[in-house]
Amino acid sequence: MREEFEALNAPFAERGRVSDEQLELLRGALTQERATFDGRFYRFTDIAFLPKAYQRTRPAIWVGGEGVAAQKRTARYGDAWFPYFVRVTPVEVARRFSSVQRLAAQLGRDPAEITLNLNLPCEITEEPVQQEADRLRGTSEQIFEALHGFEKVGVQHLALQFMVPHFPERLAQIQRFAEEVLPRFRR
Repeated sequence: MREEFEALNAPFAERGRVSDEQLELLRGALTQERATFDGRFYRFTDIAFLPKAYQRTRPAIWVGGEGVAAQKRTARYGDAWFPYFVRVTPVEVARRFSSVQRLAAQLGRDPAEITLNLNLPCEITEEPVQQEADRLRGTSEQIFEALHGFEKVGVQHLALQFMVPHFPERLAQIQRFAEEVLPRFRR
């Protein structure tokens, strides 16, 4: 990731502060007719940011990241916390999300306004595998049961990355998920 920042001549060490400022200026630009912003990294005067959102005041802001800084950023600016964990249990996700909610309350925000969304790696296998509470891997039935655990702790939206090396196999995993797992959540 450092190389990406260098390619853009962006300050890698200050990426958190840059993100905070971007979120702050977006809130104003997306909700005001004309916006002015005077920050450390961005400055503009009397601009119109169009088109405005039709269904809400502004588009929902999903904040990614797992650490304390991302949790604080979500509490201050986010409509959703959207962490990516390679391995995590539903209990651990719930524990960390309670931190986001506590921080939001300390800032005077209603914690209920922030949703818990999640990005996880997933692998559907042909045969049952020994289940690990912090890993999404197994048959369609095992995947459903594991995902149900995340649903129980309040995950509202889920993005899955199917962890197989080649595109045809990845596409087959997505198809299996759509046919064998997803319909069970619609009952």
